[in-house]
Amino acid sequence: PNMKEDNCLHAALICLGMLYYSHAVTTEKLNHARPSLHGHHEKGKEGQVLHRSKRGWVWNQFFVIEEYTGPDPVLVGRLHSDIDSGDGNIKYILSGEGAGIIFVIDDKSGNIHATKTLDREERAQYTLTAQAVDRNTNRPLEPPSEFIVKVQDINDNPPEFLHENYHANVPERSNVGTSVIQVTASDADDPTYGNSAKLVYSILEGQPYFSVEAQTGIIRTALPNMDREAKEEYHVVIQAKDMGGHMGGLSGTTKVTITLTDVNDNPPKFPQSVYQMSVSEAAVPGEEVGRVKAKDPDIGENGLVAYSIIDGDGMDMFEITTDYETQEGVVKLKKLLDFETKKSYSLKVEAANVHIDPKFISNGPFKDTVTVKISVEDADEPPVFLKPSYIFEVQENAASGTVVGKVHAKDPDAANSAMRYSIDRHTDLERYFIINAEDGNIKTIKALDREEIAWHNISVFAVEVHKQHQEAKVPVAIKVVDVNDNAPKFAAAYEAFVCENARSNQQFITISADDKDDSANGPRFIFSLPPEIIHNPNFTLRDNRDNTASVLVRREGFSRQKQDLYLLPIVISDGGLPPMSSTNTLTIRVCGCDSNGSLLSCNAEAYILNAGLSTGALIAILACIVILLVIVVLFVTLKRQKKEPLIVFEEEDVRENIITYDDEGGGEEDTEAFDIATLQNPDGINGFIPRKDIKPEYQYMPRPGLRPAPNSVDVDDFISTRIHEADNDPTAPPYDSIQIYGYEGRGSVAGSLSSLESATTDSDLDYDYLQNWGPRFKKLADLYGSKDTFDDDS
Repeated sequence: PNMKEDNCLHAALICLGMLYYSHAVTTEKLNHARPSLHGHHEKGKEGQVLHRSKRGWVWNQFFVIEEYTGPDPVLVGRLHSDIDSGDGNIKYILSGEGAGIIFVIDDKSGNIHATKTLDREERAQYTLTAQAVDRNTNRPLEPPSEFIVKVQDINDNPPEFLHENYHANVPERSNVGTSVIQVTASDADDPTYGNSAKLVYSILEGQPYFSVEAQTGIIRTALPNMDREAKEEYHVVIQAKDMGGHMGGLSGTTKVTITLTDVNDNPPKFPQSVYQMSVSEAAVPGEEVGRVKAKDPDIGENGLVAYSIIDGDGMDMFEITTDYETQEGVVKLKKLLDFETKKSYSLKVEAANVHIDPKFISNGPFKDTVTVKISVEDADEPPVFLKPSYIFEVQENAASGTVVGKVHAKDPDAANSAMRYSIDRHTDLERYFIINAEDGNIKTIKALDREEIAWHNISVFAVEVHKQHQEAKVPVAIKVVDVNDNAPKFAAAYEAFVCENARSNQQFITISADDKDDSANGPRFIFSLPPEIIHNPNFTLRDNRDNTASVLVRREGFSRQKQDLYLLPIVISDGGLPPMSSTNTLTIRVCGCDSNGSLLSCNAEAYILNAGLSTGALIAILACIVILLVIVVLFVTLKRQKKEPLIVFEEEDVRENIITYDDEGGGEEDTEAFDIATLQNPDGINGFIPRKDIKPEYQYMPRPGLRPAPNSVDVDDFISTRIHEADNDPTAPPYDSIQIYGYEGRGSVAGSLSSLESATTDSDLDYDYLQNWGPRFKKLADLYGSKDTFDDDS
């Protein structure tokens, strides 16, 4: 229907334009003598002619309908000048936007046609310039003038929404008319012309839950008390239609997904009224007993549930916590259970929402309660000692078999099995104690010494007679009670010194004592002299009554010559029951002192030396001996350093002197003075440098005249003959040897500079000049001249 209506409109406009064109032609024929320019338009409203007699141009805007699809170009309008007499001398020219491409003009008649289909949404108007010129000279006959060609809109664009899909949320149980979301569509047609861009919104899907405002596109709720728990998501289709929503208008649609968000409108509810649980009496505090769960159809924080125990006889024995991941209440053991004491407990547990919405408080209360019954199961428990630990006492030195104490354990189970006791030998390695396996009596095996070990910490096991796997362990501390069995002694190994010139009643040492026994059997200490020497004429003792005693000189004047050492016995007693005492000997040495009482010497031999030589004389003798030793050492040293001269400089001595400098090179191992790498032969990289030993190819025949007679007894002649033969025999070893010390490289143009390899080859060198070099080169001249001599002899 829309396409048919558009085609009818196009046809009407074309007919109207042709009617105006015919009217203009008739008017021109009737008034051809009056110069004028007529503009023809497709609409009658714009088709009126305006006369401007001063310029000779008559102008109005031209209009052309968009999206024209007819077979012929659309006539936009006609340009005509009042000076145009119709003889064809005037040429109309069109320039500007789209001239020659979209708009063409008949230069004779001035008719303007649109050659292409126009789209107003791409471009709404074009600005062109018209001018009339002389066809022959192109001289402007009229000044150029601008005019506008507007593209007239038709309803060819449907409405389009900004988004293809929308998503919106609205709380559940919202009031009717609550705004959800606003959707917006746009139309590319001209909003100022007709109703092509006038949009109206309507809902196609989503009734009766939602509605949409026709002018604004706002979607609102249409039903009260929509429940998320019943239906959470809704799909709504919204339509936007132009032409004010009338028939023939174009339309577009969009989808809106609306989700109901949760509110706390449901209280938690337990699915059952009673929960049954059980726990072993052997369970430890903190162990989980069971779980309860109240269901809340709300989600998020609206569905959070907190659990608590509000009543019951097990409130002190159990506790409940909330597992927020699973929304469960976890019942845990709080204290130890005893099946023999109580076999069941009852709890009243409450589940309540954490967050409550005041708007829905009337739906409450938002909590629920349930009864939890817990039964205690009997367990095979290990024995239990009556005390967590035991402390016993036993006197030291007690006889073997003395009872220390008794431990007792019982079976907490109803069977009340008999017990067997034993000592953990890891805690009693020395085996001081033994326990009666039936009654738990602990006895000593051997005497105990408090001074060695004051406390014994052992462990005792108790196991059921018929169930060996169940055992209990208890610590037992045994204190060894002290007995006064140690006498006090000197606190240190005392040695006293008294001056020969000591005054009467002068104190020269203070002594103290130690006792290994406990303080009850130790201090206070009593110091005294033995009765047999209580009237000792040399020394006396004073008890200071603070566990110390002072030793004093009773007389004046001591002599080391007469006696240099005194031994003073001292009796020390403790305050124990019975008291213990010991006699300790104090060593006193007599020493020489100066007038201030400072010790000089305690050695008695010094007085013996005074009878012969004094100290000064001894020092002088020792000094003389040292001086004599030094003189002897110096004499011997100088004697050794004195040597005969190497050369005797005498004018009469004309003998040759040989001076040895002992300055030798480092040899092949000296690699510090130069870079030995430049002298290395590649053939000797592996550590082998070839030697070229040359053995003469011919055999030397000694001259028969030189051989001595067989029976000759002249040894001197025999040796001389042999030496001569050896010197002149080139075949006798050692052969000439070539040792390469400088490698010149393979293929060297210089060749070898050595003549040692020339013994077996013909050489043109003449070594006769060596005869002229004097006696020093005579041997060398004989060697190199031996070939000629041999040839002459032969």
